[in-house]
Amino acid sequence: MPALPLLILGVVVLTAIFAPLLTPHDPLRGTLIDSLLPPFWAAGSSPDHLLGTDGFGRDVFARLLYGARVSLSVAGFSLLIAVTIGTLVGVVAGYVGGAVDTILMRITDALLSLPSIVLALTVSVAVGPSFQNLILILGFLIWPNVARLIRAEALSLKQQDYVRYGSAIGVPTWAILVRHILRNLVPTLLVASTLQVGSVILAEATLSFLGAGIPAPSASWGVMVSEGQALVATGWWIAIFPGIAITATVMSFNFLSDWLRDRLDPKTSQG
Repeated sequence: MPALPLLILGVVVLTAIFAPLLTPHDPLRGTLIDSLLPPFWAAGSSPDHLLGTDGFGRDVFARLLYGARVSLSVAGFSLLIAVTIGTLVGVVAGYVGGAVDTILMRITDALLSLPSIVLALTVSVAVGPSFQNLILILGFLIWPNVARLIRAEALSLKQQDYVRYGSAIGVPTWAILVRHILRNLVPTLLVASTLQVGSVILAEATLSFLGAGIPAPSASWGVMVSEGQALVATGWWIAIFPGIAITATVMSFNFLSDWLRDRLDPKTSQG
């Protein structure tokens, strides 16, 4: 059991949910007179701002908590889109096969061959940075990865005796897909989704840092790093704390996905 990753993710999720109860500060409002106050342990700090303030006098701790909401929301909605499209494409390609499989996989391969961050940056600049646009862009870029995994698993399940028997006795195709294919794809979907969460959070932070993700002054980890990188000499805490949060969250999701893969994949567990 990956205790430390689960603990870190539990803290991130709980702080995102209960952010209004954990800090009295508005993440979007600040007072210029409180600009660049250091964290509580440093000289010149204020007890009202545990992790200091940024260049606009906004509380860094409050922005960090609300930034977790943004990152997890973007990851959740993007994955919902990616998993829905990827599962549909993967199951149809793997189960139907033939020309349908060839066409769908060529489209998938074409999308996978594109540099995702560059493409996301280009599309985001073209349509304008916003929360909704970022979710749609990331969901569209991630689904080919899911489709590839699901297609491979669907091909394997299609060869199972119970699927062949059901098809031979006239069980409707939709019933086979729901009862035998989709139900047995749940472990693969769980591992794929967990693995992609870290990638989505990192992509959101990267695009926000470049000004093509969550628009400022929204509380986003990527926006915080972008705003703090110009003040590293005088306000290192502005960029360091969200950077640590991004690294810890992404690594925790990656460790959790590896653990789930080892537990849910019979071949890996036997090895």
